Amino acid sequence: MAAATTTSSSISVRLQIPGNLYKAEKNNKALALSDCYHSRNAAIKLKRRRFWAIASAKSPKGLDAINGKNLNGTYVVDKSPIKGNKHSEILTDASVDTPLHAYLLGKFVEDRFVYRQTFIIRSYETGPDKTATMETLMNLLQETALNHVTSSGLAGDGFGATREMSIRKLIWVVTRIHIQVQRYSCWGDVVEIDTWVDAEGKNGMRRDWIIRDYHTREIITRATSIWVIMNRETRRLSKIPEQVRHEVAPFYFHRAAISKEKNDSDKIDKLIDETAERIRTGLAPRWSDMDANQHVNNVKYIGWILESVPRTVLEDYYLTSMTLEYRRECRQSNLLESMTSPTSKVDEDSNSNTTKRIPDMKYTHMLRMQDDKAEIVRARTQWHYKESHHVSMNVI
Repeated sequence: MAAATTTSSSISVRLQIPGNLYKAEKNNKALALSDCYHSRNAAIKLKRRRFWAIASAKSPKGLDAINGKNLNGTYVVDKSPIKGNKHSEILTDASVDTPLHAYLLGKFVEDRFVYRQTFIIRSYETGPDKTATMETLMNLLQETALNHVTSSGLAGDGFGATREMSIRKLIWVVTRIHIQVQRYSCWGDVVEIDTWVDAEGKNGMRRDWIIRDYHTREIITRATSIWVIMNRETRRLSKIPEQVRHEVAPFYFHRAAISKEKNDSDKIDKLIDETAERIRTGLAPRWSDMDANQHVNNVKYIGWILESVPRTVLEDYYLTSMTLEYRRECRQSNLLESMTSPTSKVDEDSNSNTTKRIPDMKYTHMLRMQDDKAEIVRARTQWHYKESHHVSMNVI
């Protein structure tokens, strides 16, 4: 029996990293991705190849596959090394001189009152319908807000806290947030988020956001929120010290993402056992649900709220609007109950030409402690039937 023979080839790929990403790697050492395999024409035999990756902010034109072409956004060069020169192929680009923060963070626009950041929707940020979830949107809003504080030069030693707040052991906590979604992005879509802040009463701050489709410039989401200051040790609310007010006031921008008449500012009714249609018990926070301030991250509440929503609603409707009122902190040791009750069906607009449209649904929700029934969050949601979603979803 003749012995099978295999051939071995080598592909040089080099990953170029912005100059200040790894200070220790000043000699531009290549990152090797070794022992990578690929198949050709569904053959059983595999050819072993070695890759060096080349990343560039600008992809060379006319390249669309492997071997000197684009592969998932990375430019890969198939180049056998010259004898005696292990790393013979190097791609240079002006982007190597760009500071790392230019990639990770966004930029200020409109005279530095508005902070803008771009994100791509990842596959793990989508739900069963293959679009970004409400939790994903909330996480992106929160990330943009934190980066806004960091980029402004105000950041202290806490997440979102200014230097004067850190000195006084103070943190920001959200008391209310309202979000309206016109359209959910899909996996791979690029979104652009603008955020800014303004005063809210004597001792509060309002933060607003707008999410756009990066390519079409369509506004697909609007959100507004109210924040107050809490002492991180006593967990009691505090007035805004004058030193802190002096820090943040120059960034106040008198603009509203959602007009007053379209903002859901009404008080959310409290649910009790007799008024709740559905109750889900035994919800337990995990260690990974805790944030840097040692309480449950406010975004985590959304998943628990939706635990008591009827399955048919989750499958057949889009969540177009959500309002959350935060009443109390939650810690990992607490067991929670999620309560939901339908509020009403939104009647069809009498001026609309649409016939037999399935009405939107409204629900009231509440999260509470399982042991003493203390309130944690009240919420209100509005849902739109998926079949006509692209035609008549007009909450903004």
